[in-house]
Amino acid sequence: MTNSDWTPDQPLVSIRDVHKSFGNLEVLKGVSLDVRQGEVICIIGPSGSGKSTLIRCINALNTIDSGSIKVEGIEVNDPELDKLKLRKNVGMVFQQYNLFPHKTALQNVMMAPIKVLKQPVEEVEALARALIKRVNLVGKEDSYPGELSGGQQQRVAIARSLAMNPDVMLFDEVTAALDPETVNEVLLAIKDLARDGMTCILVTHEMGFAREVADHIYFTDRGIIVEHGPPATFFKEAKDPRTQEFLSQIL
Repeated sequence: MTNSDWTPDQPLVSIRDVHKSFGNLEVLKGVSLDVRQGEVICIIGPSGSGKSTLIRCINALNTIDSGSIKVEGIEVNDPELDKLKLRKNVGMVFQQYNLFPHKTALQNVMMAPIKVLKQPVEEVEALARALIKRVNLVGKEDSYPGELSGGQQQRVAIARSLAMNPDVMLFDEVTAALDPETVNEVLLAIKDLARDGMTCILVTHEMGFAREVADHIYFTDRGIIVEHGPPATFFKEAKDPRTQEFLSQIL
């Protein structure tokens, strides 16, 4: 999908002055940020601050009212955009796992490469088994979603997204619906991806994880980026009173 003018020294995702309203409610009020190849970005902030809307705009699940979002030099807001092509390159994992209940873990992971990418079944099966191993679910290939815990289902959802071989992964509060004991399994799978160099943008409430994994943290409140920085300075030296108050409530 890459724009022929795009080169890897430029941001993989470039967001400029993005505005988005739902009816009279302005949810994003001029957000700008860059994500470089291999970076892990965490977006944090109170509920309703526009975090999920922002990442849904990156893969064109929500349209924007004004501004620009480019992925590998391609303008996401272009009316001519090939959304299918975009979503091959931009994987997304949601709070809800959205697995097909009548298909096994392995079949869930195999579906998109076979149906969308038209890849040969044997090749896809080998890839799917490798991805299931990558998210620590060996032995669960033939289990149906109803037989898996929430954390296991979420890891199948991550493997399914990776099966499309995306260049960037978006994670929207992927641990919010999980029991505390299964949260870590999912975070561990994401940590491994980050370590392997996958570009990741996460909306998360898991501050310990953000501190450990993120290259850069963005704090949003009421539709704007209030403050941002690398974890080492962000958590210790937050300057804006809104950031300080938010951190004092959750740390």
